[in-house]
Amino acid sequence: MNINKLSFSDVLTDITSKYFKIPKKDFNDKGKYAIIDQSIDYIAGYTNNESKVKSNIGESAVIIFGDHTRIIKYVNFPFAIGADGVKVLSVNPEAADPKYIYYFLKSINIPSAGYSRHFKFLKKKKIILPNSLTDQKRIAKVLSHCEELIQKRKQSIKLLDEFLKSTFLEMFGEENPSYDDWKIDKIENYAFPKKGSMRTGPFGSALLHSEFKEYGEVRVLGIDNVVNDIFEMGNPRFITKDKFQELKRYQVYPGDVLISIMATNGKSAVVPNDIPTSINTKHLAAITPNTQKVLPFYLKYAIQYHPFILKQLRKNMKGAIMSGLNLSIIKKLQLSQPPILIQNKFTEIVHKHQFLKLKYIQSLTELESLYGSLSQKAFKGELDLSGVEVEDRVKGDILPPEVNEYIKEADNILSNYKAPELLHKHVQFLNQRFVHIDKIYKQFEKFPKIPKVVFDRVEAIEKFRSQVPEPAEQN
Repeated sequence: MNINKLSFSDVLTDITSKYFKIPKKDFNDKGKYAIIDQSIDYIAGYTNNESKVKSNIGESAVIIFGDHTRIIKYVNFPFAIGADGVKVLSVNPEAADPKYIYYFLKSINIPSAGYSRHFKFLKKKKIILPNSLTDQKRIAKVLSHCEELIQKRKQSIKLLDEFLKSTFLEMFGEENPSYDDWKIDKIENYAFPKKGSMRTGPFGSALLHSEFKEYGEVRVLGIDNVVNDIFEMGNPRFITKDKFQELKRYQVYPGDVLISIMATNGKSAVVPNDIPTSINTKHLAAITPNTQKVLPFYLKYAIQYHPFILKQLRKNMKGAIMSGLNLSIIKKLQLSQPPILIQNKFTEIVHKHQFLKLKYIQSLTELESLYGSLSQKAFKGELDLSGVEVEDRVKGDILPPEVNEYIKEADNILSNYKAPELLHKHVQFLNQRFVHIDKIYKQFEKFPKIPKVVFDRVEAIEKFRSQVPEPAEQN
C-alpha cells in the first residue's frame, strides 16, 4: 500500500461560514433536523427551522471538529450547527474518502490547551493518505466495523445497568407495597458497631505516592478499583508490610462498600471475598456494614439509585449530585431497612449481573485495544486489506433522504420495541409504523441500485414483524 503525506489544506477546507449557527437556548429535544455541536453527544438538539439547515444531499460528508473540545464527528445528513466552537470541514473528493479522514483525524494526538482554540494545532498536522481511494475506503470500513462493535458492547453494559436499576427500584422503591413499613435510619447506624467502620484513607504525608510499589503483599485500593461501579483489581499499587502496620486502621475487608469521594464522585463497589490484604486511599470512603441490618450490595446500590438518597444528596450539595461528596454527608444520609430476605434475593441478582458486566467490560477492553492496534497499523500502511470488499453507495458518499429515513425508522422500531412486553403493548402503533416504512421502501424502485444497508434493515424488520401479534379486532 503506497502512502502519501499531504498538507491539511490539500485535503480539508473550513466551510463553517456556509452553516447557520443556532444558540443553545433554541435547541429542541425533538425535531426534524439535527443540531451538531462540539459536545460529546453526537446530536446536541433538534430544530424544525428548515431555513437554518444546510442540506448535504449530493455532496460529500463533512467532518465536525470541536475547536474547544477536540471532539471529531462524521456527518452525512442535513443539519445545523451549535453557536460556539464548531468547525465544519469538507473533504477534497479527489484526494480522500471522508470516512477515512474522519478516522485518521480521530487518531491524531492534539494536546489539550484547556478551553482555548485547537483548530490552529489541527491545521499544522500532515494528512497520511493511501494513494488509492479504494484502500482508504477499506481502512474506513474495517475501523467502522470495529467501532460499531465497541458501541454495541457499551450499549450492552448500559442496558445491563439499567436492568439492575429498574430491579432495585421495583424491590426497594415506593412500588413495593411494604415500603412505608420499613424502618428508616442514618447510614452511620447501619455500619458495623465498631470504631472505624466508616473511614477514608490516609491523608497527607501519612501515605506518599513515592511509597507505592509495583509488587508486594499489601494492595492499595483507589478510584480505578471502583470507577465502573463494580470492583476491579485496577492498577497494581502496593505498600510494604512495615508501612501496613502504620496504616492498619485503614484496612479494607471483604464485603466493605467503597465509594469514591474525589474526581469520579459517587462511583462505588463491594469488596470481593478473595481480596488480599488491602487498604484504601484518601480518594475512597469505606463502609463495613452491619449485615444484620443491611447487606453490602443493598447499601451500595441504595447510594447509587435510591430516590430518597438522591433527594438528600441534592439538598446537601445544592443540586450537584455527587459533587463534593464526603464521609460526613454519607454518614447522615437516611435509608430504609428492608427485610434481609429481600436484600438476599437482590444480592443473588447482583452476582449474576456483575458476572456478565465483568465479561462485557473485558470484551470492551479487548475491542478498544484491537481498534487502537488496527488504526495504528492502517495509517502506517501495514494492513493487508485487499480482501475487504468496499460497498458501493448510491450517488456517492451521501445516501438519499429516502434511504436515511428508512434506516432511521427501522432502527427506531428495532431499538425501542423489541422487549416482549412492548410487542403486545404497542401492537396497533407498530402496525402503523410498518405501513409507513413500507411506503418509504416503495420509493426505492426509482434507484438503479438499493444500498446494502437498506437490505440489512429490511431483513431485520421482516423478522421482527413476524413476532408482532395481529391487532385486536374493533367491535
